[in-house]
Amino acid sequence: MIPLWADLLAVGLGGVQGALFASGFTGRRLDFLGVAIIGLVMGMGGGIIRDLLLNAPLATLQNNWYLITAVAASLVGMLLAGIFQRLNRVIIALDAVVIGLFGAFGTSKALALGLPPVPAVFIGVCAAAGGGILRDVIMGLPVAIMHVGSLYAVAAAVGCAVLAMMGELGVPLTAAAATAVIVTTVIRLLAVIFDISLPEQRALHRRKVAVETAAIPTIKPDPPRRFRLRPPPRRP
Repeated sequence: MIPLWADLLAVGLGGVQGALFASGFTGRRLDFLGVAIIGLVMGMGGGIIRDLLLNAPLATLQNNWYLITAVAASLVGMLLAGIFQRLNRVIIALDAVVIGLFGAFGTSKALALGLPPVPAVFIGVCAAAGGGILRDVIMGLPVAIMHVGSLYAVAAAVGCAVLAMMGELGVPLTAAAATAVIVTTVIRLLAVIFDISLPEQRALHRRKVAVETAAIPTIKPDPPRRFRLRPPPRRP
């Protein structure tokens, strides 16, 4: 099962990242409580969704330290927002690590409870993206995972799939989870740095229409002939 310190690390990093997002967001006016709530959602949302899908007791409510860690991390992120906002690379890296941790822990717990690899990967992706989805819903924003952007759920899915395959090959779950976190983090960072994203649906539709239209034979009218008036012949 997931060590308590590792789960608390994910909760803490998620709380800091959520508070930083809320503090730097200019589209809504949030007070300290609002920022703290967003931090709690980001820190604990992924674990709650994971346990609900697994029909398991909510780990975040079985120990005092989850709420304490999430609240403390939210306060740290809120108070140090001015410093962190200048370190854009740190925030991006933090976001990638949080995705990797929640994805790996979700898949690991699912595999430990006896789920097959494919559903376990699904649980991991839901845990990785769950906090961000809840954050966007609470703040009344378009859900980021549903729109064109840097690879988010895809990075988590690849990392979780690597974990599940390594588990099938008999690799210890701890080593597989660590590898999954690294894989997810690297893919996410590369996607942000090089602006890699999945193709836009409308672009694919336009391309398909263009291909289908090109296959239809068309009759092009002959270009109109230009008649030139010849000058009258000269009389001798």
